[in-house]
Amino acid sequence: MAEKKYVIAIDQGTTSTRCMFFDKKGLPVCSDQMEHEQIYPNPGWVEHDAMEIWSRTQDVIRGAFEKCRVSPEEIAAIGVTNQRETTVVWEKATGKPIYNAIVWQCMRTQDFCSEWQKMPGWEQDETGQGKVKEITGLLINPYFSGTKIKWILDNVPGARERAEKGELLFGNIDTWVIWNITGGPNGGVHVTDVSNASRTLLMDIKTLKWNEEMAKVLNIPLCMMPEIKPSSCVYGKTVASGPFKAEIPVSGDLGDQQAALFGQACFGEGDTKNTYGTGCFMLMNIGKEVVYSKNGLLTTAAYSLKEGECVYALEGSIAITGAAVQWMRDNLRLFDEAPDSEYFANKVKDSGGIYFVPAFSGLYAPYWDMSARGAILGLTRYIRKEHMIRATLESICYQTRDVVEAMNKDSGVPLAELKVDGGAVKNDLLMQMQADILGAKVVRPVVNETTALGAAYAAGLATGFWSSTDDVKDNWAKDHGFAPEMTEEKREAAYGGWKKAIEKSKGWLD
Repeated sequence: MAEKKYVIAIDQGTTSTRCMFFDKKGLPVCSDQMEHEQIYPNPGWVEHDAMEIWSRTQDVIRGAFEKCRVSPEEIAAIGVTNQRETTVVWEKATGKPIYNAIVWQCMRTQDFCSEWQKMPGWEQDETGQGKVKEITGLLINPYFSGTKIKWILDNVPGARERAEKGELLFGNIDTWVIWNITGGPNGGVHVTDVSNASRTLLMDIKTLKWNEEMAKVLNIPLCMMPEIKPSSCVYGKTVASGPFKAEIPVSGDLGDQQAALFGQACFGEGDTKNTYGTGCFMLMNIGKEVVYSKNGLLTTAAYSLKEGECVYALEGSIAITGAAVQWMRDNLRLFDEAPDSEYFANKVKDSGGIYFVPAFSGLYAPYWDMSARGAILGLTRYIRKEHMIRATLESICYQTRDVVEAMNKDSGVPLAELKVDGGAVKNDLLMQMQADILGAKVVRPVVNETTALGAAYAAGLATGFWSSTDDVKDNWAKDHGFAPEMTEEKREAAYGGWKKAIEKSKGWLD
């Protein structure tokens, strides 16, 4: 029997899918990646073709094996990480989705959420305190899976009746991928983990089980829901007829942001990371007891290594960060490639007094304003495209500070150091800006794609490839640290302008 040398992570993100091979030291050996189509049927609506995602997943698995020249017998385990909240409903018998995947950024359920907030017993105050938060740790918002499932069942003819008969299955993208690679209609495993389940509006954050009261208010049959399992456990095996061409344990499942927390070895209470991707997501490990935020943050399941146990996190979710850079590239055509943004932003000393609030999907943490929309403020004829690009990068940093301010209030401990990861952290200017605007040190790891790494670690721990989380800690290494250089006076003045810009963008649709 061949020696087990690698763990595979399937990283299914908002804009692309990757397959990555990691060795015992947690270092990437090789990978393959493919983008998929972004579908915008109406203003504020975002969809993906779930079958295209499955096709791309198979393609990158085959592509990574070709690049690595590794045999399936050398693979110890497979982990899956995914864009959270993105919702798929499909036929159990055929594996065919009954509607496109509704993406986490989609705002189509905004009207229902507004009505729900007014229902007797379900009201929430400005900070989101209320029954929904008590049960799920979340807020009433289109962001989460539950209202997206409801929309599909309400709008696809015959869907609810078929769901009640047990003919339809629901899953976030982790569930969709795992079901397909373990056989699909021919015995595929229908599971999710606590981190993904906690993003549905349907899981009780304390019991880690589906909540009947939440399912009732959303009119969702629980028989279509996957089984909730730990984040690190053997769910099943791939089928030899599939892209892996072998039976390999599928044993890790983490939503992308929780996977990054895990990959950054944030195992101690207070450990905090921020991931810079399509959006930005900051998570702070708060231990094994549920703590509710009073400052606009979410309480979420971080990970589980054992049935019935869970480590929790406070989370600040920002919808549009890297997506704003992508918008500048694709819609405005201000540059050809996303990394070019650093070159152009460096050509000016500042943003020329403008602020860009990229509230394309409303404002997420800590404001949670569904009716906010994007705005560019402070424009004069002095402004060139370089200022626009720099303001876009600054918007990422300001939104991150908004979350840090809320986290500091909830925890009572000012953030001294922030671990960062994701594709955008390669941008040195962005990271220096982040340190300056936070007034705190920013630390970039050697392996900055920690989302895939976290899923690999979860899978490898379940199969004994790594013996404990101590191995994960030992593998973590710093690449570079960024210390703040901006004066406090300048920092606070700049942030004051940002807060003013935020107020201008709020309530646009009211």
